[in-house]
Amino acid sequence: MQNPAAYIGLMNPKSPANVGMIMRGAGCYEASGVFYTGERFDRARKFSADTKNAASKIPLLHVNQLTDAITEGALAEGAVLVAIELIEGATPLMDFVHPERAYYLFGPEDGSLKKEIVDQCQHVVYIPTIGCMNLAATVNVLLYDRMAKSGRAVVEQRPIAANRDVNNKIRI
Repeated sequence: MQNPAAYIGLMNPKSPANVGMIMRGAGCYEASGVFYTGERFDRARKFSADTKNAASKIPLLHVNQLTDAITEGALAEGAVLVAIELIEGATPLMDFVHPERAYYLFGPEDGSLKKEIVDQCQHVVYIPTIGCMNLAATVNVLLYDRMAKSGRAVVEQRPIAANRDVNNKIRI
């Protein structure tokens, strides 16, 4: 059995701050890689807000289309395509059972995934909110939900003292 893997696919992200926060979340929740399409992020990449330098540990790769990561063999074998979109007919996140190996696809901040991509996905999931969330917030909520549903053992593998900010020394 292969190790669990969570990949993130971003369609033409426009905000370097969002991609930086996504990378930070990917590092916090041990995502396996982040893929993105489009030109907007590359033009603004120098303004990224990846404050924990997660991109040095987690691949952040440009692809022409989100599905190129599959055809190029960049994902763990058997990764299941999961669209994350606020669309009718999607499964609410609280009811979703995460695949062991998943490739989560997100639309741009100012749009949605293309129907052709959604049609290729085995699952379509939404986070029930009033209005839509920021892209980075959506990715972080999804990754947290994946971790939370994975079982208690993951909490024991992440002791507070080893993972908190260096300026935090408070104890209860």
